[in-house]
Amino acid sequence: MIYQHIKGLIQKAIHAKLIDDADQIYVMNQVLALLHLDSMHATTEDVTDDSIPNLLDQIIAYAVNNDVIENVFDDKEILSASIMNCFVARPSHINELFQKKYNNSPKEATDYFYDLSKNSNYIQMNRIKKNIHFKAATIFGEMDITINMSKPEKDPEQIKRESELKYDVDYPKCLLCIENEGYAGRTGYPARANHRIIQVPLVNENWYLQYSPYVYYNEHSILLAEEHRDMKIGRDTFKRLLTFIEKFPHYFIGSNADLPIVGGSILSHDHYQAGSYDFPMAKATNAFSFALENFPNITASVLEWPLTTIRLQSDEIEPLIQAADHVLTKWKNYSDEEVDIRPFSNDTPHNTITPIARMRANKFELDLVLRNNRTSDEHPLGIFHPHSDVHHIKKENIGLIEVMGLAVLPARLKDELAEIKKFLLGQTSTVTPYHQQWAEQMKINYGELSDLEQIESILEKELGIKFAKVLGDAGVFKVQSDCERFIKTLNM
Repeated sequence: MIYQHIKGLIQKAIHAKLIDDADQIYVMNQVLALLHLDSMHATTEDVTDDSIPNLLDQIIAYAVNNDVIENVFDDKEILSASIMNCFVARPSHINELFQKKYNNSPKEATDYFYDLSKNSNYIQMNRIKKNIHFKAATIFGEMDITINMSKPEKDPEQIKRESELKYDVDYPKCLLCIENEGYAGRTGYPARANHRIIQVPLVNENWYLQYSPYVYYNEHSILLAEEHRDMKIGRDTFKRLLTFIEKFPHYFIGSNADLPIVGGSILSHDHYQAGSYDFPMAKATNAFSFALENFPNITASVLEWPLTTIRLQSDEIEPLIQAADHVLTKWKNYSDEEVDIRPFSNDTPHNTITPIARMRANKFELDLVLRNNRTSDEHPLGIFHPHSDVHHIKKENIGLIEVMGLAVLPARLKDELAEIKKFLLGQTSTVTPYHQQWAEQMKINYGELSDLEQIESILEKELGIKFAKVLGDAGVFKVQSDCERFIKTLNM
């Protein structure tokens, strides 16, 4: 069957426009070599008709069963990426084609690159389909909830291999470095042979566009700096974000904050996240508007949103950059003991911003989310971080994606929620201890339940309520009057 699978993969690659008909023999020989096969059986006429990811899975299963590789996670990932690399053009060709399509339409260019990233199995859609998605109503509007099932579990042999590693390789320096393009991978480091990036010049620097291998929303992309350097929010950040959406007006783009606790998972490499998706935050209404006296051409407001967010709009980029830099400068030095906001502990900064840029009705728009990463004895993980009463749902940092209203919740919840369903149906008297109080409160609130669909609806609603609380904990101002005190300083 292996020959039928190889031919099927080649046919699907032609159909997906990864290769041309004229490339068939070359690609076939490359794949045969990776599988330690000397020839293609001349009698093979049948072709396996399946998707690219499914065909790959069958080819990798053959490789394991015939001792081409060991049945270890990293070996399978490396071979899979190496096989698909045979079907993906060199970076120079992809960048040239992207630019040609961009000259016709920015959307045509990103559509091409997104399809390429999926068809080459760099974005592993079979895994992503396992994620659980739904929307949940809250007092702040609908929130997006995702239970992340796409990250594969490591097998025992993989874990053993990683624990026995004796060498320290500093290449690539991190998962976002440009050196990942085409990198074969190794034990403990992901395979990137089929990975490609697009050069996007921004503000006199080279930046690079790629798609996230674990897309949490439509066209979830990453824009990364050529230089491996720490995240830093400043005037240049605002200029880059706004210049990017001027180039790609159909995308939004935002940055994680640049401090621990309130930042994302990778603060060691300057990068942003972009895509084609309307997050719940983008639909938030204004709580109140205000004037920025030194910036008469800027429309400013504070959003009706659990995290304190200032929205600025303008017809032009430069005034928006200046206004955003003014807000950041004021916020970095702002202190309000009444609400536990202190900008510094000695020389350690605590105040920063999570910025998001987009086009709206032909205007440039910046959302500036005020963040503070102080800790206390009561809240050792962060005063403006999910508090202990919601850790059973979400304990990790609240980064850019969550800030905008998309909860990325841990895979453990799938089984734990199934257990809670049984509890609400009266089929068990206990659940995972950290969910016990929540489950008992639901039983009090909703009474006896017997309809499984109703229970699922209740759990989705309650998860939305919990996530809104998670975001509310991360908000620096809980009431409008506290926020207004800061807004006044912007005009001093």
